[in-house]
Amino acid sequence: MALHILITGGCGFLGARLARTLLAQGSLALAGAAPQPIGRITLADRAPPPSDLQTDTRIAFAGGDLLDQIEAGQLPLADTQLVYHLAAAVSGECEADFDLGMRSNLDATRALLQACRAGGNAPVFVFSSSVAVFGDSPEQPLPEVITDTSLPTPQNSYGSQKFIGEQLVADFTRKGFVQGRSVRLMTVSVRPGRPNGAASGFLSGMLREPLAGERAVCPVPPGTAVALASPARTVEGLVRAATASAAEWGPRTAVNLPSLTTTVGEMVAALERIAGADATALIDWRHDPQVEKIIASWPSRFRPARAQALGLQADGSIDALVRDYVRENPGAVRAPLRG
Repeated sequence: MALHILITGGCGFLGARLARTLLAQGSLALAGAAPQPIGRITLADRAPPPSDLQTDTRIAFAGGDLLDQIEAGQLPLADTQLVYHLAAAVSGECEADFDLGMRSNLDATRALLQACRAGGNAPVFVFSSSVAVFGDSPEQPLPEVITDTSLPTPQNSYGSQKFIGEQLVADFTRKGFVQGRSVRLMTVSVRPGRPNGAASGFLSGMLREPLAGERAVCPVPPGTAVALASPARTVEGLVRAATASAAEWGPRTAVNLPSLTTTVGEMVAALERIAGADATALIDWRHDPQVEKIIASWPSRFRPARAQALGLQADGSIDALVRDYVRENPGAVRAPLRG
């Protein structure tokens, strides 16, 4: 029997990369079962798929607003065995527009889970949560290192919406409506393409734009500590969430992915080692208190024992992370590189 997979937000950078990875594999051992061929991947998104995915006969496209599509019954959930729910409004957007965040991140998640319930086949449901479920507050200070049992205490709308989503996934799993796995993603860097509305977007832009010979803004001090993961490690975590057996995943639905702990200053130093001082001179240090408040409230150090038990590891260094981007996106790099 061929697997049918749905990826919401499937035409965005991360969704498209996940789709390419699954197509290249050709099969998937879903929830620890024997490998099955991948017959169809439906990409649900507002924008159409990249051209390379459009030409693959295993790709179907469901275009439009996600919540509208769910309410109209336009998604093929009755015969879908694996759902990746990646679609979301990002952190900066949610702070600027509360209603947008609630609609995109809460209403759509609940509606999608209800639609899976109505479909009746209890699909594996991989929910892309976030490091933003953790936050620092005077009443509940962040521990120095986040472990698998650390209490989520979100301090912004995006983190709150993601944590509510995790709880919905957990309860729908408890009731047997889905087989839920919530994956807490770290900040993905370096993302190719154009900037998005995420508060953490500068953590890609401050590397990506100078490598393209363009100016970039860094809104936080050099000493700001952050937790990063490359696109490759992030997709690796998403795939493993789908293939882990129930015993491997364990009874708690949410898992912290491994991360590379670094600072903004160390990121700049890596850029200079790879592309020289002319590249780092393109960074404008322009303090933004609102962005700094959000970033500073997120943890930067993790001890992800559960993820490591699943065979997942963090990126080795910030230099390796930057070099991966250069290797994968040669057409986007204009700066002369060192060695």
